[in-house]
Amino acid sequence: MNILQQLAQSTKNRYKGKEVNRPLALLKEQAELCTPLSPAFPFARALRKEGLSVICEIKKASPSKGIISSDFPYLEIAKEYAIGGGDAISVLTEPSLFLGKDRYLSEIAPLVSLPLLRKDFTVCPYQIYEAKLLGASSVLLICALLSDADIESYLQLCEDLGLDALVEAHDKQETERAIALGAKIIGVNNRDLKTFKVDLETSIRLRNLVPPSIIFVSESGIETKQDTRILRSHGIDAVLVGECLMRSFDKAGMIKGFKG
Repeated sequence: MNILQQLAQSTKNRYKGKEVNRPLALLKEQAELCTPLSPAFPFARALRKEGLSVICEIKKASPSKGIISSDFPYLEIAKEYAIGGGDAISVLTEPSLFLGKDRYLSEIAPLVSLPLLRKDFTVCPYQIYEAKLLGASSVLLICALLSDADIESYLQLCEDLGLDALVEAHDKQETERAIALGAKIIGVNNRDLKTFKVDLETSIRLRNLVPPSIIFVSESGIETKQDTRILRSHGIDAVLVGECLMRSFDKAGMIKGFKG
């Protein structure tokens, strides 16, 4: 069982308990009635800006690096990203390996005006309704975890709720699936989740498969101005940057450098 499969299984187990305490029908009603903190689909608009957009990630830990931020002042980090020129913020809510919590997202949402991606391992509709109630503008759908029918269904649900969906692919086959199923934002993960090896060439290689009408996001392994310069030269619309921003003492300077 690889890391993605472990995360998917732990997420399924987690949501069995959640649905007992707060039934899906109730959650659905609440999500459909709630007033969003921002207009619909702000995540996609943020990534459509001229030049390279930067999605700044907030995470306490990761499976490959362990603890990244022991004190983890997530509210201050969110404000730094917003003031420093970030275009969107990705917030980890997965608890078992990333040590995320739902309240990180719900507390950040009213604090900043940037659109928020709920970074979790979506395996059921419950999570999408929940994401809206937590203040997210977008959710993550990973091709490797979901069937075609699931992706189509979840994309439609996101559309109905005014949410964007970042559909993540790792290879040519998954990228072609995402396009065929109607993804409007495709994120290519440069990390091989079986070996944890990172190769930015993955994004460069797959970029030509994706038509300009679809937003292309490069994820994982982006650390330097040179990295973003290369990606930008190949028509990448946005980058998602986590660990190096989390460890930086000058987040605004790093974001500015990425944008070149």
